[in-house]
Amino acid sequence: MAKQDYYELLGVSKGASAADLKSAYRKMAMKYHPDKNPDDAEAEMMFKQVNEAYEVLKDEDKRAAYDRFGHAAFEQGGPGAGGPFGGGGFGGGGFADVFDEIFGAMGGGRRGASPNRGADLRYNMAISLEEAFNGKKTEITIPGSETCTACAGSGAEKGSQPVTCPTCNGHGKVRAQQGFFTIERTCPTCHGKGKIVKNPCKVCHGVGRVEKEKTLSVTIPAGVEDGTRIRLASEGEAGAHGAPSGDLYIFLDIAPHRFFQRDGANLYCRVPIPMTKAALGGTIEVPTIEGTRTRINIPTGTQPGQQFRLRGKGMSILRTQSRGDMFVEVSVETPVNLSDRQKELLKEFDELSREGGSSPESEGFFSKMKEIWKDLTD
Repeated sequence: MAKQDYYELLGVSKGASAADLKSAYRKMAMKYHPDKNPDDAEAEMMFKQVNEAYEVLKDEDKRAAYDRFGHAAFEQGGPGAGGPFGGGGFGGGGFADVFDEIFGAMGGGRRGASPNRGADLRYNMAISLEEAFNGKKTEITIPGSETCTACAGSGAEKGSQPVTCPTCNGHGKVRAQQGFFTIERTCPTCHGKGKIVKNPCKVCHGVGRVEKEKTLSVTIPAGVEDGTRIRLASEGEAGAHGAPSGDLYIFLDIAPHRFFQRDGANLYCRVPIPMTKAALGGTIEVPTIEGTRTRINIPTGTQPGQQFRLRGKGMSILRTQSRGDMFVEVSVETPVNLSDRQKELLKEFDELSREGGSSPESEGFFSKMKEIWKDLTD
């Protein structure tokens, strides 16, 4: 079967620069790499051909021979013969450098392995609006793991130490021949650590950590909002074999309040007042988030929905000494369950009100309606 043209394999023209060749090779090698195409014989064959093409074309002498003689240049007796790729083999650092750059981060890269850090943990905490205002100190108990004290996290029985892995000789990587190429993968015996435990610790069974609940002291600062995340460094799951611990993240959920609604640093509430107080004026008392009461002066003729602003009576602002404001909206209550005398007085008030001036908004509205009705009937 005739070999495919090297330039066509890489998808470049004959005049392609070294940078264009390298870029094209990266793209094709990633596409057909065995790690991305397991058990795919066709992809494996293409991967070999792509690497063969790049190995020839990246070398100026081999490229010149290929441009002149084609594939015959590297067949037995040809001017470039002398190895799988014409005498050059894998000498020098060219191919290895590109391989490291492309596949170093894929499972089994060439770089040395580091101990696995412990997992981060999440804890959901519900608090009240008052606790969000004041701040809070509390203790929480969480399930988790910690470094085994019996073996100090090594996983080995006391008096012994982990030994060098015989499979990878302590490198954490093993090499496997795949066609023309040597590929490095994480050592299956030590899982990249370079050492194995021959005499596992009886307490942690060689893992280097043990399951254990722990109690932590947590400080909730004043002014936190719903969804605030608090990080406790190194309080997560312990790492295996002495690796660093993960972090613990506390997510705050502020429960709805029976009186206040919160918008950032400001608080809002709605207070009903009698019709007479709205008409004649007076004072009312309303609760505050700090647990006290404050007075509001209701002016004569207060209308439903009117808001009163109390500066500095809102929520604490995180990491400052400042506070937001409190807004009180009044709701004018229509009297119900009236006695005969109350009804009589209201009828008298209604008759007196017809003289005008006491309800300017409604009077103005119906006056406009009369004009509209008149225009419609004319």
